[in-house]
Amino acid sequence: MLDSVQWWMYPLGFLLLLGPLVTLHELGHYLVGRWFGVKAVAFSVGFGREIVGFTDRRGTRWKLSALPLGGYVQFAGDMNPASEPSAEWLALPPEERAQTFPAKPLWQKALIVAAGPITNFLIAIAILAAFNVSYGRVLVSPEISAVTEGSAAEAAGIRAGDTIVSLDGRDVAEFTDVQQHVLTSPGSRIALGLERDGVRRVVDMVVPSQVMRDRFGNESRIGRLGIMAAGSEIVPVGPIESVGLAVTQTGDIMVMMVRNIKQIITGIRPVSELGGPIKMAKFSGEQLTLGWPQFVSLVAMVSINLAFINLLPIPVLDGGHLAFYAAEAIRRKPASARSQEWAFRTGLAFVLALMLFVTINDIASLPWFGG
Repeated sequence: MLDSVQWWMYPLGFLLLLGPLVTLHELGHYLVGRWFGVKAVAFSVGFGREIVGFTDRRGTRWKLSALPLGGYVQFAGDMNPASEPSAEWLALPPEERAQTFPAKPLWQKALIVAAGPITNFLIAIAILAAFNVSYGRVLVSPEISAVTEGSAAEAAGIRAGDTIVSLDGRDVAEFTDVQQHVLTSPGSRIALGLERDGVRRVVDMVVPSQVMRDRFGNESRIGRLGIMAAGSEIVPVGPIESVGLAVTQTGDIMVMMVRNIKQIITGIRPVSELGGPIKMAKFSGEQLTLGWPQFVSLVAMVSINLAFINLLPIPVLDGGHLAFYAAEAIRRKPASARSQEWAFRTGLAFVLALMLFVTINDIASLPWFGG
């Protein structure tokens, strides 16, 4: 029987999930900008018409806007997508111009732009580190205790008692190293290194794809070999070690995201797995009903996702700005205003088209439309 979620849990979960992450992302831009002496004209959570706001003593307008799908910080002098200085900026007195974004050296502008995604990474690392300290680390032996009858592992000649020593040429220390890769790689070919009675061999096999359904009826495509680990133990983790482990876990999640995108592009995964704001609201409401640990875990995942997406070299995103700054550093001069303008128009069109696509995808997945 599927778990039921009260309707109000969806908007509540969505706001609790996206609101703090967007605010902290933009706060990263704002704080680094202030550190370098750049005046902020506006700090907005959401886009569009202002709902409520106030102006602080520094002249920054803090506001909550109508469309809760993002936010922005508008720095003084940064009046267009390409961050090109305007005629009004050129007419400013030198002391005022020194507090504007275009007046800062390239490395400072790059750090201000990168501060948002970096903040999202730090949020995820802090959450994962807290979980590591609270719950410890699970160590799973790479020895195989059982093989499911009729599984791909049995067909490949894998037996109980075999020990996994490598995956695609990389050494394996724990069973979870293989498990996480296999779960997110349905339909992919892998080379599994095994040791039996002191003899090593490599088994090439394709990870079978299986559709799983969770307690809320959400379907996902996973990989499964049909092997089980011999045993596991929970090891306490100290505060310092927990941070290093959290950084590794964040990197693993990013690798998983890249792998999933590649699988969607190559057709291994269906495009229906792409989600937008409606699906995010659905998942956040469901995780909220399971308890705060599950919901906070989702916050960490989405924070990494936001950082990853924002670092993509797409104009209008932070990564697009950083790509232009990198090109400027190499060429010793900025790209022309016209080329930047066309690049940002193209990037904006791409982002809007993607948002429209995932929103239609979300609507089509709802039960009223047969999803």
